[in-house]
Amino acid sequence: MAMRTKLSLTAAFAVSGGVVFAQAAAPLAETMSELALQLGIIVFAVRVSGVLFKKMGIPTVLGELLIGILIGPFALGNLSFPGFPQGIFPIVSETISVSPQLYGIATIAAVILLFTSGLETDLTLFLRFSIAGIGVGIGGVVCSFLLGASVGIYLLGASFSDPRCLFLGILSSVTSVGISARILSDQKQMDSPEGVTILAAAVFDDLLGIVMLAVVLGIVALAPGAGGWQPLDMVNIGVVTVKVFGISLAVSALGILFSKKTAAFLKRFSQSYDFSVLAIAIALILAGVFEKLGIAMIVGAYVAGLSLSKTDLSTVIQERIRGIYEFFVPVFFVVMGMMVDVRLILEPHVLILGGVYTVAAIISKIVGCGGPALLLGFNMKGAIRIGAGMVPRGEVALIIAGIGLTAKILDDRLFGSVILMTLATTFLAPAILNATLKIPGIGTRKPAKGEKSVAVSWEFPSDDIADLIVDTLLKDLRNEGFYVQMMNIDDGLSQARKGDVALSITKEEQRVTIETSPEDLWFVKTAVFEVLVKLEKSIEGLKTSANPATLRKEFLSADNRRNSDLFGILDPACVSLNLRGTNKEEIISELAGILHVAGKISDRVLVTDDVLLRERTMSTGMQHGVALPHAKTDGAIELCVAIGIKKDGVDFEAIDEEPSRLFILIASPKKTSGPHIQFLAAIGAVLKKAEIRERLIKARTKEEVVALIRTNKT
Repeated sequence: MAMRTKLSLTAAFAVSGGVVFAQAAAPLAETMSELALQLGIIVFAVRVSGVLFKKMGIPTVLGELLIGILIGPFALGNLSFPGFPQGIFPIVSETISVSPQLYGIATIAAVILLFTSGLETDLTLFLRFSIAGIGVGIGGVVCSFLLGASVGIYLLGASFSDPRCLFLGILSSVTSVGISARILSDQKQMDSPEGVTILAAAVFDDLLGIVMLAVVLGIVALAPGAGGWQPLDMVNIGVVTVKVFGISLAVSALGILFSKKTAAFLKRFSQSYDFSVLAIAIALILAGVFEKLGIAMIVGAYVAGLSLSKTDLSTVIQERIRGIYEFFVPVFFVVMGMMVDVRLILEPHVLILGGVYTVAAIISKIVGCGGPALLLGFNMKGAIRIGAGMVPRGEVALIIAGIGLTAKILDDRLFGSVILMTLATTFLAPAILNATLKIPGIGTRKPAKGEKSVAVSWEFPSDDIADLIVDTLLKDLRNEGFYVQMMNIDDGLSQARKGDVALSITKEEQRVTIETSPEDLWFVKTAVFEVLVKLEKSIEGLKTSANPATLRKEFLSADNRRNSDLFGILDPACVSLNLRGTNKEEIISELAGILHVAGKISDRVLVTDDVLLRERTMSTGMQHGVALPHAKTDGAIELCVAIGIKKDGVDFEAIDEEPSRLFILIASPKKTSGPHIQFLAAIGAVLKKAEIRERLIKARTKEEVVALIRTNKT
């Protein structure tokens, strides 16, 4: 009886404990399911709208910000749906409009963004070649900070030491180097005196802006009082400034000093994905430590990236964490957009403050950066160009604004004004800079090497080959002692410098363009020639070790995987039982025409040309009367297949030198992933048996051809 009582009590406690746990777990599960749904919607919206924004010429950052405003809690996100009475993105509190979980992910994204920015910063290049950039950067930061803070003093009726004014000053100081780099590249001015100065000054602006943010946050920690922000004396401000600069510079110096040892430690993990993820872990740890010390997390993340930027791992890490970057960072900018109350932006007070702040932000950069440029060897044209190139604000400004909002330094109206300034300067900057670059004449008082740059381009057979050429060239340039910097990974833009030799390298699909000064053009051509020779030698060695012709002979005899699911794309409308072509070119053109009539491809000529280009590399005429012409092409909308039969056959340069009678043309888009090779292998497995081949050639209807392939189980 006692044992039964104990068991009964145990069961009762277990049941009651399970109920309590279930009750506690239910809200957690609901919170996590909402987070998963919100993240899915954000990523989906960013990717779908990204194509549209790119066609419209809207910078990616601003597109993501606009998406956040549109689907956020102050717009569509607040609409009621079944199961979501308060909306999918409801207003959580007055302090922060999104959920703490979503904001936490956005914070991690900001750390990844600043870590990547640090990796992309070529500190040696910046210090060695850009003294003018440092002078221009200091002038721009000082002028922008003072004018931005003055707007707050005048329109808010506050003192200079008011954190709101200090934040407006910081936000006015930073520059978006990515936008400036894209414009300079388009105008072939990347290696011009103005271009080098703009890029160096922009890097300096962001670096100093991040440190200034840490200083202001340190001041804020001492400033708040019962009646609002209490002014601090200069002694306290000086103490905070010395603390922040001291810690930041000390950690940066130690990081750079021990960068090789850090890289050696990471290399112990031989897999590049392993040490790349570990690098992100270091950034997160350093970000957390800096936050504990009262310095912004993003400062720690930037320092971590900066410490590794001089190592040979920097470009590998950037490449390996690209997927993480592409997932997380857009979430940050969308969340920043969600915090914008569109109702408040339309208020006259916000519009006036945002308008005045925008004008001040533009003038401060043109005057603050252009003035020092006049003293550093530039004429008025060059000074205006440099000032205009420093106008756009972007990623760092949005990060700082988000920190100011969550720290309750900026209210919703001030945050809206800052967003207006960021949008306006980023949209206006391309027009202003393009207009100044088109002003005829040099921008320096004395002609400088590289003043009249020239560009040389090469067109390669495919994107893959162009990528291989650029990667090999950049590696060779590093071995030559050049400092190589990826200015814009998405746009394939790189810059390499050594002494007064400067190269701007742009890769656009199959075309590679290098811009440099006329006297360095022969060096560029020699470097590319050596790359081509090296790759040709490697390819010849590859042919010896793995002969493609031998593999082609084995194609229809190998025991390939038969994935019948892939054959669902076969369409009887894309089958011809009696091809009319009499040679390879006519057969391929005819099959492409069938796909075009069926609406499977957008450009018949392009598909035909790309398939024939692939044929020139090596014929796809196999054995036993089968030919499998195929290519990845921009003319294809999706993976599609055309099947053709010509009973008397044509010469398709087959392995067995017999006429080809059964033709299967496969086309898929270049830029979209899909089972192109898988389908090629699967169809090879189907055509392995002579019985199947003969039944296909003798088929009486198009439907019979498709059914034979789909139902084949051999």
